[in-house]
Amino acid sequence: MEISFLTPDHFALAYLVATILFVLGLKGLSGPKTALKGNLYAMIGMAIALVATFLNPEVRQYSWILAGLLGGAVIGTGIALKIEMTAMPQLVAALHSFVGLSAVLVAAGTFLAHRDSAELNGVFMAEIAIGSFIGALTFTGSLVAFGKLQELLSSNPVIFKGQHALNALLGFAMIALCGAFVLTESFPLFLLMTGIALLLGILLIIPIGGADMPVVVSMLNSYSGWAAAATGFTLGNNLLITTGALVGSSGAILSYIMCKAMNRSIISVILGGFGGEAPTAIDPNTPQKRAKSASVEDLAFMLENAQKAIIVPGYGMAVAQAQHSIKEVLELLQSKGVEVKFAIHPVAGRMPGHMNVLLAEADIPYDVVQEMEEINAEFASTDVTFVIGANDVINPAAKTDPKSPLYGMPILEAYRSKHVFVSKRSMKAGYAGVDNLLFYYDNCSLVFGDAKGTCDKLANSLKESH
Repeated sequence: MEISFLTPDHFALAYLVATILFVLGLKGLSGPKTALKGNLYAMIGMAIALVATFLNPEVRQYSWILAGLLGGAVIGTGIALKIEMTAMPQLVAALHSFVGLSAVLVAAGTFLAHRDSAELNGVFMAEIAIGSFIGALTFTGSLVAFGKLQELLSSNPVIFKGQHALNALLGFAMIALCGAFVLTESFPLFLLMTGIALLLGILLIIPIGGADMPVVVSMLNSYSGWAAAATGFTLGNNLLITTGALVGSSGAILSYIMCKAMNRSIISVILGGFGGEAPTAIDPNTPQKRAKSASVEDLAFMLENAQKAIIVPGYGMAVAQAQHSIKEVLELLQSKGVEVKFAIHPVAGRMPGHMNVLLAEADIPYDVVQEMEEINAEFASTDVTFVIGANDVINPAAKTDPKSPLYGMPILEAYRSKHVFVSKRSMKAGYAGVDNLLFYYDNCSLVFGDAKGTCDKLANSLKESH
């Protein structure tokens, strides 16, 4: 079906409007108060892009397109209804892998469809090659990230002698094969180049430890954007180019911001293996290093008699789905005149913004949620800090122990509070595999148990004393 009154200018205008809406969507997603509006802008932009693409006279067959859309909609809806917030990081990694694989398949299909035509000039061949190897890197790198986040693979870095040299050798070989493919138009060279890129994607991600996984997720998001942009060049689709560039650049900027917040360079994260050292565990039963435990009633008494309290949420809160229970605790403490704030570390949880999303889901007011840079100075004047499932982001070893894999990473300085209570299931180390020195501080007590159960009991204790 061809719509005769539509000209190329109409399609260009539609794609321009869609791109502007995508930009507005990204701007909206930069803050929790505008995130819903940002999502709406992006959805409208995508709807315009899809309609314009369907009406393009170059689209002559709809059955496979509709089948793909229907299948994707059914699968996507099912996943969206069932997925827990704790599983969002690995879902994002899995979706990035799909983008990467799509880029590889589009590059291969485009080459095979045009290999005997006059369109295979040097620029076109370079677009195919670049799209394929960026997509291949994204595909396998995202699968490794998914495996680590899903705990199918160990979160510990995999490091071996000569690793960086091997990665460099493979990188140069991939680039050389890319050039040879452009010059010779040899499909076996294309396959070899893509195979090396698939291997390199694995080798680049396995040395990255659990503490850096939020950065990895944002970095792979950037890779998926550049893969989409490269595919746009291959297909001659301006909207795909601009959309991919938006995703790629925003992911790269986010990775840079997070690395800066962690006092790490992007190069050290990608090539380093931060967290790779085997931590020396501290035996909590030794006389000089004995962790204190406290009851929920002790925590309730200290909180309701405090003037100022800070709550530090972490991945344990996400696992237990305790955000709604902590909202009730917040309201009860505020009714007793206690000033309560939430402290968010840039890499709390396992993907950027993980804790912010959970707190917003529970309708916790934005004005009591503060980032690390805003709130760190307030811990020294805080009566009680209540930590719910956070570990590595409050570990003083990052400041005091040069041998610690966490050393140099800015942390939430909870240890400076008068009293610290930490809700934990056990003495097990955090995701980075590093023992937390805070647990042995004189002002710290551990409240053992499931985070939601602890918060529910805490709310009941506060009600009884109301």
